[in-house]
Amino acid sequence: MEAKRLIGFYAALVLSSLVGCGTLARASCDFPAIFNFGDSNSDTGGLSAVFGQAPPPHGETYFRSPAGRYADGRLVVDFIAQSFGLPYLSAYLDAVGSNFSHGANFATAGSTIRPQNTTLHQSGFSPISLDVQFNEFYEFRRRSQVARGRGGVYEKLLPKEEVFSRALYTFDIGQNDLTAGYFLNMSTSEVKAYIPDVLGQFKNIVKYLYGEGGRYFWIHNTGPVGCLPYVMERIPILASQVDRAGCASPFNEVARVFNHGLKKVVTQLRKELPLAAITYVDVYAIKYALSSQPKKYGFKHPLRTCCGHGGKYNYNIHMGCGAKITVGGKEVLVGKSCEDPSVHVNWDGVHYTEAANKQIFDHIVGGSFSDPPVPLNKACHRIPSQ
Repeated sequence: MEAKRLIGFYAALVLSSLVGCGTLARASCDFPAIFNFGDSNSDTGGLSAVFGQAPPPHGETYFRSPAGRYADGRLVVDFIAQSFGLPYLSAYLDAVGSNFSHGANFATAGSTIRPQNTTLHQSGFSPISLDVQFNEFYEFRRRSQVARGRGGVYEKLLPKEEVFSRALYTFDIGQNDLTAGYFLNMSTSEVKAYIPDVLGQFKNIVKYLYGEGGRYFWIHNTGPVGCLPYVMERIPILASQVDRAGCASPFNEVARVFNHGLKKVVTQLRKELPLAAITYVDVYAIKYALSSQPKKYGFKHPLRTCCGHGGKYNYNIHMGCGAKITVGGKEVLVGKSCEDPSVHVNWDGVHYTEAANKQIFDHIVGGSFSDPPVPLNKACHRIPSQ
């Protein structure tokens, strides 16, 4: 009997060790901070701090007032921070009331991976491209430690040195690199032609961050730009180029080409950065699902802008969300046409509503849209295939 018990014990021990090798059986990650890089999909106040606050009704659903975000409420990155018990990320460029002890957000609306040879007012694209965001991080890492050494309030507002190697580095950028080409009247084939260069520059930034001690990377691919009202209104498309969901197929095809290349880059990075755990997250899939199967997720208006004015999609490039127009001799704020943002996928023709962002987060947090298929709270673990 004792022999059987010992055999059973050792069998259980071996089984336990094998299960322990599986990603899902590993302990949850204790990320003390998040450093985010991206565009308006994850900007928590960067562009607003530099070029002026995103006006009302931005922020109305959750924050009850403008909060630097181009949405009615929270973004996916806000839900990511919240899931780890961290405060919402302060924008690096926003000096007023910011606390960087739990990380910093370097994303700014309109940002691209590849620097644009234009101004914000000319094209709508930010001069704070991904390489600039890395430079900001590089300086932040060094200067924060010098300032922290002064003690007092600096110790409370700035991260400890060890935080940089334990933090989660998140990315959501690339959408504007694709639309930039179209807005310059490039053809689909011409846009596809420069994607490898864009991805090469992205790869370099990840390697630079690794050189600065970054080890855990959570990388979103780009969404279906062909389902965004501002793209469909601005660029003429043929009826034959519209899919069953009402989205522009050529633009979504380019997004998929970008994402295919990005996934290859991630595979290469895993080989070149042996100590890194890198997760590729397919947000395209869930974003397209929201537009193509809205009822399944509780939405009624997948392509119609919530905060907008006029046109097929309730979007007008000359009168965006927060603009003021004159109706019947009275000045009216653009955006009041949408009484319930929670049933809309799109907020202002470019960005998603808080309700859509929450759906996106809820679907990616468990790992079913990730490669490798690890949940967000296990993203610090490398798996054998990496």
